[in-house]
Amino acid sequence: MLEIEFQSEGFPLGCPVRNTTTDLRVGWDDLLWAAITVGRPNWHYVLRHGTASLYEALFRISAVRMTLEQGSPRARRFRRTAAARNLDPSEKGAVNYFLGLTLCKLFAEKTLGAPWMLHLDVFRQQLNPRLLSGRSRPDLIGCTPTGEWLALESKGRVSPPSADAKKKAKDQAKRVVSVNGDPVAYRIGGFSYFKDETLKFYWKDPQPDGTEPANAIRLELSEDDLWKAYYRPIAELFRSAQSAGFEQRESAILLEEADLELKLQPEVLQLLRVEKWKDAGQWCLEHSNRLAEGKVRGDGLQILAGDTWRSPFKESLE
Repeated sequence: MLEIEFQSEGFPLGCPVRNTTTDLRVGWDDLLWAAITVGRPNWHYVLRHGTASLYEALFRISAVRMTLEQGSPRARRFRRTAAARNLDPSEKGAVNYFLGLTLCKLFAEKTLGAPWMLHLDVFRQQLNPRLLSGRSRPDLIGCTPTGEWLALESKGRVSPPSADAKKKAKDQAKRVVSVNGDPVAYRIGGFSYFKDETLKFYWKDPQPDGTEPANAIRLELSEDDLWKAYYRPIAELFRSAQSAGFEQRESAILLEEADLELKLQPEVLQLLRVEKWKDAGQWCLEHSNRLAEGKVRGDGLQILAGDTWRSPFKESLE
């Protein structure tokens, strides 16, 4: 296992997150699961193109592999690769933004127990376009198994965030005030960043001060909309892998060149094949202990990274 040092500020007393600097124990399996499943609007479009959803997942996997490495199988930290340091500014911006989304989802699941996170733009059709204009809104919304809602503004940086950047992220996160009439429990600004080329994370949960933010966002979403938005891309990923000829064993996809195996809980896969999105989510909620015992994520998906992920990244010149 590796560790990511992170700092938490502003979280309420009694919540699972302590306001301190500590380490989160994670593995490549954890990081890759978050990278593949963090919702964003691109998924809506790749569904139109058959096997493209598989290559979207491979792109995300490749972005993680190209950006992060551990110096040796016994290393405790993720560090930035030379390849990532040599990207041009626009490429760095895109990769760092994606890494920010990935770590926000990872920390939400690991510390707050919220495996289901979706990009706010996924629900563009249900929202007033004015609310989604510009960049003054959070990136992600999600829910815990106990029904607590989260809104997260995610950022990715090559260096520690400034006080001004933290304030802007906090203001963006505060804009989502309720989902289906329920107040949002956590409105978090989160940053992935590097210090001395080592990956770190910072997040802050600004507590309500009694004033409502300008252009407050109140989401009204059906359960069906939420489960479909989360699970349809996963179902398409498994369908597209089969049509593309990738080796499959029961409910698993083998990505040999990436040294990865993607496994979906068989009961969940059966429900997704007949597009019973809500039933798949409910099955996971009702069998959370069984999933945990099998080291399966709360959404029913499991990523198994092979031994090559524990060695430094190597660029090929061939």
